[in-house]
Amino acid sequence: MAESKLIGYVRKSKGGCALKLSIDAKAFSEAERFSTKDGREYVQLISNIPKIEEIISGDREVTSICQLVE
Repeated sequence: MAESKLIGYVRKSKGGCALKLSIDAKAFSEAERFSTKDGREYVQLISNIPKIEEIISGDREVTSICQLVE
């Protein structure tokens, strides 16, 4: 079963026209990565869509950005 590792937070920018991602540098550097055939390396992150929608609508201030770790 996968567990969720906190990597950062999402909130609406002060201007309200963008989503601001705050990523913990240490958590990101320790996050699991995968490589594609062309050699590029990626970190897969997730956030809950209904909670993001609540941020956009103004019903919520912040939600988490996580990585699922097996």
